[in-house]
Amino acid sequence: MSTPIHNVIIGSGSAGFGAARTLRKSDDKCRITMITMDSLPFYHRYDLPQVFRGKQDWRDLLDVPPAYYDEMDIKLRRCSRVVDVEGAAQKITLAHQEAVGYDRLLVCAGGRGYIPENLTSYAGLMHGFGSFEAAMRVYRDLPAGGTAIMIGGDMVGIDLALTLLDTGYKVTLITNGQTFWPHEISQEEQARLLEVLAAKGVTIFKDSRPVGVSRDNAQHAASCVTLEDGTEVFGDVVMSFCGLASSVEFMLGADVDIERGLLVNPELRTSNETIWAAGDVCQIWHDQEKAYRFYHGWKNVRVMGELASRNMQGAHEIFDVDIEDTIGIGPDGQLRSTFWTH
Repeated sequence: MSTPIHNVIIGSGSAGFGAARTLRKSDDKCRITMITMDSLPFYHRYDLPQVFRGKQDWRDLLDVPPAYYDEMDIKLRRCSRVVDVEGAAQKITLAHQEAVGYDRLLVCAGGRGYIPENLTSYAGLMHGFGSFEAAMRVYRDLPAGGTAIMIGGDMVGIDLALTLLDTGYKVTLITNGQTFWPHEISQEEQARLLEVLAAKGVTIFKDSRPVGVSRDNAQHAASCVTLEDGTEVFGDVVMSFCGLASSVEFMLGADVDIERGLLVNPELRTSNETIWAAGDVCQIWHDQEKAYRFYHGWKNVRVMGELASRNMQGAHEIFDVDIEDTIGIGPDGQLRSTFWTH
């Protein structure tokens, strides 16, 4: 009797979950292991602002109940951090020194919220929003009617900002080159969108470079962001919403090509024939542009995971979907973005 193929997926987000489900539906004999640092099974991170609308029970955010993984014979390894991948040996090492072998590996590690380099030393004074636990910390630390200071204001941040305004909080936005990321818009269009946010009550510091974050200040505010011109901005929590930095550090020994993300061909395979990648962690070769590109947004990410899983099983499908995300102002005067839709 032959040994079942062992498929390992690093990451349990939209790409990883879509891949695992696709693998199982097409092969009821293979082994599937999902490894994730998250403490929870798959949930849509775009839904995290909903904690401010009463969804503080993690069960309300799950895409499928925990029992689904047992029913589908998918081994879910939660709270497990990958520290190394040896491509030649086809072996993964976890932080607690356990080694996991694989036949085929799919990396869907996604990315972490990017903090501008000049502010990285202040990371301990800022709140994240990339997990349920992080979202709940913001919820607990932001007092009723309090102020959230947002640096950048990518589309995840803008969604949270609108939710906060709707639920009685205040928002201060310090814009930069990542405002409205991943949308690529003109300065004129950005100005129109910022006008909509200002009309809803957002306090905006346009293109003002933050240079420091502190908690001990003369105003005795919970947090203070100092701008390059000396202006001090006071609030209760400070968050960076400046897009994503791909999580690729653990892949340095994997015998794959890396730039800002894992470089993959249009079939989503890396330069190692046993390793594929999908989602925010990878840059896909675009033949017309003769360049590697990131493709963001829930729809692109889910398509990537499902396509990569089919190619892991021998297909040769090309990723050519490129579902463009659009942003604009609806007839009701509200911001509308396909990036928020899943």
